Parts: sequence; structure tokens; C-alpha cells
Amino acid sequence: MNRPGPDVPTPAERRPSAPGRPERRDPFVAARQRYWHAVRAGRHAPPVRRSPATGGLLTELVEAEYALFDPPSPRPGSASVHDVALARLRSGIRTGDVPSPETCVRAIAGGAHARSAVAAVWPDSLRRHGVHRATAALRGGLSRGRDPETTSFLLDLAAVGRLLPLPGEDLARFARSPHRRVRHAAWRLLVSSGHELPEPPSAAGEHDAYERLLLDALRHPGAAWPGTTGGRPGVLVAQAMLMGSLDRPGEGLSGGLGVLLGALGDSLARTDGIAGVVTAVTACRPELEADPVLLRRRSRGHWILRLPVDSDRPPGPEDMGGHREETAWWAARLLGSLRPRIDVLHVRYSDDGSLALAEAARRIGARLVFTATPDPHRQMTERHGAPGADPVAVRHDLHRVFLGDCLVARADRVVGIAGRDGGAAELLSHFPQLAGSRGTAGIGAPPEGIAPYRPGPGADARSRRLVEPIAAALEDARVPAPTVLLSVGRLHPVKQQDVLVRAWIESGCHEESLLVLVGGSPGTPGPAEDRVRTGVEEALASCPDARNRILMLPALSNSDVRLLERTLADPSSGIRARYVCPSAKEEFGLAVLEAMDAGMLVAGPLRGGVPHYLVDGHNGLLIDTSSVRSLGAGLTRLVRTDDRRAAELARRARLLVGSSYSVGAMARALGDHYRDTADRREDACEGAPPVPASLSGTAALPPAAPRGPRSSRGTSTRARETPEPPPRSSASGPGTGGWSTGPVRRPSSTVW
Repeated sequence: MNRPGPDVPTPAERRPSAPGRPERRDPFVAARQRYWHAVRAGRHAPPVRRSPATGGLLTELVEAEYALFDPPSPRPGSASVHDVALARLRSGIRTGDVPSPETCVRAIAGGAHARSAVAAVWPDSLRRHGVHRATAALRGGLSRGRDPETTSFLLDLAAVGRLLPLPGEDLARFARSPHRRVRHAAWRLLVSSGHELPEPPSAAGEHDAYERLLLDALRHPGAAWPGTTGGRPGVLVAQAMLMGSLDRPGEGLSGGLGVLLGALGDSLARTDGIAGVVTAVTACRPELEADPVLLRRRSRGHWILRLPVDSDRPPGPEDMGGHREETAWWAARLLGSLRPRIDVLHVRYSDDGSLALAEAARRIGARLVFTATPDPHRQMTERHGAPGADPVAVRHDLHRVFLGDCLVARADRVVGIAGRDGGAAELLSHFPQLAGSRGTAGIGAPPEGIAPYRPGPGADARSRRLVEPIAAALEDARVPAPTVLLSVGRLHPVKQQDVLVRAWIESGCHEESLLVLVGGSPGTPGPAEDRVRTGVEEALASCPDARNRILMLPALSNSDVRLLERTLADPSSGIRARYVCPSAKEEFGLAVLEAMDAGMLVAGPLRGGVPHYLVDGHNGLLIDTSSVRSLGAGLTRLVRTDDRRAAELARRARLLVGSSYSVGAMARALGDHYRDTADRREDACEGAPPVPASLSGTAALPPAAPRGPRSSRGTSTRARETPEPPPRSSASGPGTGGWSTGPVRRPSSTVW
């Protein structure tokens, strides 16, 4: 479709206004539209328009970040000097104004988000201004005796360029530091520059699983491992799932995406033209101690690669900035050691972990595919536009917007999530730079889907076990003919289980229903889960009667969730059940699709991707989840839909999912994207080297490793360049390799 002019708002740029008044453009979206239009036109962006109804930190930072000139003097307000400096740094990075190494070193004093921006632009700064100037800047930063976080970051910057800013004896001192990040960064720097690792002092004691793996990788780089995919011809694809587990959805950070990528990888591995799939996940220290093996075969042609993370718990998106170079290093090492090597790497989040993997893809010469979504773009003004907004949340969301721009710039192909307009129109509203470089024709939106349901072994016994606590709770609830309201998902503020409980109580639905929440860790919960549980407890404290009518179950396997939904939907169960998704937004809503596929009447959120397939009053209910009151109204409607009507809506929903939303169709569509992406870049590498582009297309990013002609196996016939030799496998077997801290052993058929 044709993109409107820069001053014509699209629906995504408008916000609802008071009845009888025209809709207003979203100021944040409009500022980005004007900014990117000015970048393409090569002129200054007009100033951000501040209305009497807006203000606060968001407006101040948008004024600083989305103007193509330095303001003469900052207005007094909530933004600090570091805030404004970071905003100007990001603006310059977007337009290709590469900062000097001295500017980069000074900027890192601005905190974690500033360090992330510096890491993104550092290779450009190194190439633009030279290694001597960069080395001097790093030497000055390290000599000022900064905190361990800053020291480790400066050492990481040095390792990226293989620079030696200090004499070997000083680096050896850092390598013996009591601070883990400092010594790990020093280890990587020493080895990258060809130095030997010093022996750790005896006082350091026994190394843990993470350090054993790291030292083994650094001290014993070895040959690449052949035959990982079993010899199937085609493109070898890596996909990232850095949040949670593939196998425990609803627990901790694990959610529907993990379930999707597990099934998608299995299906892709069976798709013509795909040699195999490697799904990259994280493994923290306790997980490495329990299981040190890093590479496992999940199914034929589908492998799970665990990237070590030096953390005492699974890292969340907000933690990955502190592990960015570590993650890039491990990903480049491990993915680069596979044979055949990775052709395409696909990332799906706008976070530091995805940008770390994008850097790893550059280092090993793999092509990058990025699924761009307008999150948090579409809610910036609503969340943060008024004075008094949480400053931490404002800064975090602006950081995520910047990371999304970085990933769009680095990606060889950008795809969206399918919507009623093909997904491209809304994406162009929030990523206007795409219109200038690719246009809608270059933005794919492959369909999403779910794996076919398979009951698995012992389904009857498992079904009885799953329903028992619900049946017992129904007896204790003492509500005549109650409805079971089922909601499944990880306990997280964006999933709004606490808001759901308040809405359930305040609407009076607790008097005629049993609320069943499935999700959460059986062990120690994380901070986000704690906040939700606290909110639920506060809501229940206000209504003692409701406490006997709510059942909170820990996370179940995806197989058990789908079996439970089918059991509740079966009329023979004698249970009147409905499904509700109370999320503030869902980009697509795979759990909603699974409930529809089970035959339940489903209510899903108006915001996000659910309206793409759920039509209100036709195959389910769309509800406003933006407030307790509106969610309560939606719950009332869900509970009071008569059974005959509910059965008809559920029947239509089940038919739709079965006919249009299969993971096989998704795999075939993505397979086409992956093959085309690999082929296009291979063709470009046949002649002159491709001209790299910055975020605006005006300055160079670090070039990818060169690639030769593709062989019949879908991989290069000439070796790719990697910054360092691939690591040695300490547990190997025929046809593949795997990393372990244990003794050398022959692997089984599934553990390598």
C-alpha cells in the first residue's frame, strides 16, 4: 500500500479523544514521523510541538532526541544532564553522526542505557576515528579508577577492537579481580589479543560451572564440529528465545513465545530448503551447575543451544544490557563453531539481548531477520505523556524504542506480525525509516500459528488429575451453577492478573464464578511475579468471600494446559467454563488461539493482535482491558453469555484456528523469507563488497564477514571470518559436538 505523506496521520498515529471532538495525533508517533521524514529529506526536524495537555519527562526527552540540531539551551524540567546527553547521542547514532572515542568513554557515565548506546556505535567510532585514538580514550577511562561496572565495560570495548589500552601486567591484574565481570572481561580481552591467561590465585577457590566453561573456551579453542544438522541441504537457521524456557511456559519469564518457537523449530526443520534449526536460549549459573551440556537435539534437525549467562537467576530483558558483550561473545563462539554454519539468525524482541545476537550474527557472517513490533511505541503517550509519569519506565521504554531502531538498521530483512492490513501499515507508522529504505513491499508479515494438539501418553489419567483441584474448589465455593473463568500465562504486570482479580471482585463476578489462574514459578519467583502476587493478595484482602472462589495453580506444561482446556470445554465434564485473557496488550496471543482451538468461549483484549482473528460477537468476545472497570464489564459479559450462544461462538473459533493458524503454514512462510534473505546477500557478496548502512543509511556499520558461493548444503564454500577460533568441545560424538564441564563421554542419541 502507499504510505501517506508525513503530515497525514494513519490510524496508528491517532488517539481517541472526547466524544464529539476530532481525534488527535499521537504526539510521540508524530515526532518520530517528522524526525525520519527530515532525515530522508536531509534537513532539520521541526521542533516537537508541546501542547498544554502534555509535558513532563517524556516530552523533554523527545524534544532532545528527535530534533536534528542541538537545542540552544535545555528547558528546566525533569530531564537530567545525562538524560539530555544520551538523547543527543541516540539522535546522532540514528543519523550516522559517529561520536569520537573520547565522547563514547565520557558518555558511559550516564548509566546502563548510555552504555548500551555506546556499545551500539563503538565499532563505527573505532573505524571512523582510528585505533590509536580509541586506545588512548580507553586508557584514560581505565586509569581513572572507575567502578567495576565501568571497568568491565571499557575492557569489553577494548576486546571488540582487539585493543590493548594497558600494559600486560595491568591487564593481568584485572584478570585476577575479585569482581566477576571485570575478570571475565579481562580474560576475553587477553585471549582476543593473543595473550595467555594468568593462573587465578589460589584464594579464588573452585570455579563454578560458568567459569569452568569460559576458561575451557578461552584456553582450548578447537576445530568446528561437523554435521550438526545431519546433512540435509538448505539454509541453516538460528532463532532466539532469550526469555524463559521452551518447556515451562507460564513459569518465570517463560510464555507463549517459547511454546511457539519450540513447535516452529520442529516444523521448520521439516520444511523444504531448510537444513536445520538452532534455537538459542540462556542458561544461568544454577542451570549450568544442574546441567552443563550446551547443545542438545530437540527433534530431528532442531537443536537447542544454551548460551551461558553469568547470573544467579534467569535474566530478564531488563538484565541483558549488563550481559550484552558476554552474550555476543558466547553466541559468536558457539553459533560460529557449528558445521554447517548459521546462514540466518532471527531475533524477535527490541532488547539488549537481541542486539547482542545481532552483533554475533555480524561477527560470524550470518544474515539477520528481525520481527519488529510497535511495542512500546503505540503506548508511549498513553503511559508516559502526562506529568508525573514514572521516570524509570519512561527511560526504559525510550531505550527500547532506540534498540528497535538499531535492530531495524542492522537487519537484512524486517518482518512484522500479521494483521488485517498485512501488518505493514501500522509498522510503517511506528518505524517510518522503513518507508524510505524498503517500502511496504520489503516488509513481510508471515502468519502465526499453533502446533496441532496431541494428547500425549496417559491423557485420561492426566485429565482427571488436572481437573481434580478445580472440582474441589467448585465444591468449596458454594456458588450455585458457577462458571469457571480460566486464565493462563506467566505472572507479569503486562498480563494483568492482579487487575483481573480486582475487576472480578468489583464487577461482582466473584459471586457467580470460580477464577482459575494458571502460571507462576513453583519455586522462588522473580520481581515481576512478586508484584503481581502482591497485587492479587491486596485485591483479595478487600473481599474475604472472594478468597474461597479463586484457585491459583503453578505453571503447567503446554501439553497439560491444552489438555485442561479441552477437558473443561467438553460438555461431558459438567463444568461451565470460559477463557479470559486480561493482558494490557498481546502482540498476537498464542494462548488465546490455543483456548479457541480447544473449543472454549474466549474473551481477549482489544489492544494488540488478537482482533486480527477474534471478531467480537462472531467467534469470541473482545474486551477493553485498559482499566479495572472496563475489564469488569467484559467479564460480566463473558460470564452471562448464554450456553447456546457460547457454543456457537466457540465452534466458529475452533474452525478458524484449524483452517488458518497452523505452525506448518508459519514455517513455510518463514522458510521462504530465510531462503530469500540468504540468497540475496549471497548474490551481493559475489561482486563488490556491500555498502553497509547506519540507522539512517548515511554511515557505515561494521561489515559482516564475507561469504562465498552457497553449496548444495546451503552454506558457504569458503570459510567465514570469525573474530576468534571456535571453542573446543569437551564432550563430542559422531556428527556433532556439545559443551560440558564433565568428562569426555560419548553422547546419547539426544544429548550432545
